[in-house]
Amino acid sequence: MPNALASLALASWPLVTVFLFKRLPPGRAVIATLLIGYLFLPEPPAAFDFPLVPPLTKHTIPALSALVMWFWLYSKDFRLLPRSPVTVCLLMLFILSPVATAMSNTAPVFWGDFRIQGMTIRDAIAFVIQQTLLVLPFLLARRFLSQAEDQRDLMVALMIGGVVYSFPMLIEVRLSPQMNMWIYGYYQHDFIQTIRFGGFRPMVFLYHGIWAAFFLLMSIVAAFALWKTGTFKSNWKILAIALYLTGVLVLAKSLGAWLFAAVLIPVIVLFGMRWQMRLAVCIAAFAITYPALKGAGVVPEDKIPAFAESIDPDRAASLEFRFNNENRLLERAEEKPLFGWGNYDRNQIMNPLNGDILTVTDGRWIILIGQLGWLGFIAEFGLLVIPVFFLWRETRHRHPSEYSLLIVPMSLLLAVNVFDMLPNATLTPLTWLMAGALTGYAETLRENRGANLPVHRVGWRPVL
Repeated sequence: MPNALASLALASWPLVTVFLFKRLPPGRAVIATLLIGYLFLPEPPAAFDFPLVPPLTKHTIPALSALVMWFWLYSKDFRLLPRSPVTVCLLMLFILSPVATAMSNTAPVFWGDFRIQGMTIRDAIAFVIQQTLLVLPFLLARRFLSQAEDQRDLMVALMIGGVVYSFPMLIEVRLSPQMNMWIYGYYQHDFIQTIRFGGFRPMVFLYHGIWAAFFLLMSIVAAFALWKTGTFKSNWKILAIALYLTGVLVLAKSLGAWLFAAVLIPVIVLFGMRWQMRLAVCIAAFAITYPALKGAGVVPEDKIPAFAESIDPDRAASLEFRFNNENRLLERAEEKPLFGWGNYDRNQIMNPLNGDILTVTDGRWIILIGQLGWLGFIAEFGLLVIPVFFLWRETRHRHPSEYSLLIVPMSLLLAVNVFDMLPNATLTPLTWLMAGALTGYAETLRENRGANLPVHRVGWRPVL
């Protein structure tokens, strides 16, 4: 169980947020509050569990604190809703559709003699609060990270965060994942899953080694993008950082992150901005249509594990296990397709003889469809990928001198993050932060349409 230091770290974060907003420009304060909190605060079960509201964790406390500072310091411009009607509709659906989920799941579910309780009005209220807290980083980033300078600040912060995080990751590669145990007094995940390829897979203070490796991938993409666009005067130092982080990623022993890096690094280094944006659109389109393609039998579920087996038999077995579980859970979800089964593991399949849950939900998409139905899936994945399509629309007929070049690799990174939510549940505050920042910048481009404003040369300035 978490120790007192874990609770103290969570409880003190609002004060840290106040300090950051007093010392930094608002955009950088938002980035620092959410990024540092995500990297260094303890994972659940460390949380504050108050009555009638979902547990407050490292994923919600920093965003909620930043929201309070937004209202306190910038109340005259406290406009939460995006300008796009499509985005507003997705946002309202994301927040309010759980009410319909709760109201359509009031009856208990029986598996033999085992009973799973129905949902109540209290569950509906808690669900709405949970969804609101979850989307706060998106709203904060849309408001405070909507300019070219903000895109640069976010990419620089990801790069610096990767450099800082690489040191405890290297310690855990050598000594096994112990940071969370040493500081917060507990393991945040099953220790056996940290053993890979004859060594250890680091996770530091994140939920799993996959999450740590994916954050390092984000840092690598940010570093190569900053090097490619010539953002800093000492460009060779940025390239050295990118190569160093790539080496650390190899040691992190995460096959998925390796494959993403093998694609993204050459694309960013060798491809032009238009082709990078087209690739981002294709990946985003595949991610949001994957459940429909899977239901139609288009996804080659037999060939993918066969390819993985040529690399690592253990990963092939893991993929096959996931596909089998997804198929069973998708059949279960089809019984309540619009609004899903709600919480309390009602979306799972239970053994009627002993009450054990027989299915495992790994991918974020199958969790959403099972719990909140197709509407919940469309709302969340739609909010995450729609800025990629907006930016493609706004940039495809513009010269690269008319927009920030960093939005292209960031769009590619966001699309890959959403794609990774098919096999994993790697939705983090940083995912929402990128989606919100790109949504805000797309709004800026739309407002400046026809003005022919050269906004990509933002100039160099120190990060701190």
